[in-house]
Amino acid sequence: MDRMLYVAMSGARQTLQAQAIVSHNLANANTVGFRQDLADFRSMPVFSEQGLPSRVYAMAERPGSDLRLGRVMTTGRDLDITVQGAGWLAVQGPDGQEAYTRSGDLQVSATGQLTTADGRPVLGNNGSISLPPAEKISIGSDGVISIRPLGGNGTSAVTVDRIKLVNPDDSALYKDTTGLMRAKDGQPFPADAAVRVQSGALESSNVNPAEALVGMIESARRFELQVKMMKVAEDNSSATNQLLRLE
Repeated sequence: MDRMLYVAMSGARQTLQAQAIVSHNLANANTVGFRQDLADFRSMPVFSEQGLPSRVYAMAERPGSDLRLGRVMTTGRDLDITVQGAGWLAVQGPDGQEAYTRSGDLQVSATGQLTTADGRPVLGNNGSISLPPAEKISIGSDGVISIRPLGGNGTSAVTVDRIKLVNPDDSALYKDTTGLMRAKDGQPFPADAAVRVQSGALESSNVNPAEALVGMIESARRFELQVKMMKVAEDNSSATNQLLRLE
């Protein structure tokens, strides 16, 4: 009885964790460049002091992220860019280390720093990119940033920096808790001159809202089933106790 209760209890708990992953994906269905997390279940034996498994419990885990490309949306905004095909933009993470993203809705801060929409500094040839006051900012397909300075004539364009673009193998990346991609070995990837970007466009999230909703419903049904199994275990235990008292 106790084994049945243990299996149902651990399954219900892990189902809630898997549901949290699905709900996080669904909440980011409209987040630019978001890569959905994967959720999986597996059975894990519980070993006793004698070294033999006495229980089996379910474990929900995030084996990785879905790195398939999202849909490209045309915006016409000069600072909106999307990586064409494989590749990533290099940004500075919260810990100061290099990280990678597909979020190309860039902004210029009050201090002239080029950042992503959530404030991550974009990296260039020599660290974070700072832009002087300009009438117009343009980003070429190779990531080169050109500006038309304030007060300059209409034809003069000055090259400021070049966005660092990388194209590592997917197996060399992992997703951290902030949603940024990191190198598994902790070493920055070299810039790849073959990566191209498209200006005036953004890449949408690769989350399929319909699939995410179906996953939420399936998780809810699975949780209900496991709660019912816990109730069955309780009823069976009560019936067993009654039979023992009759003896």
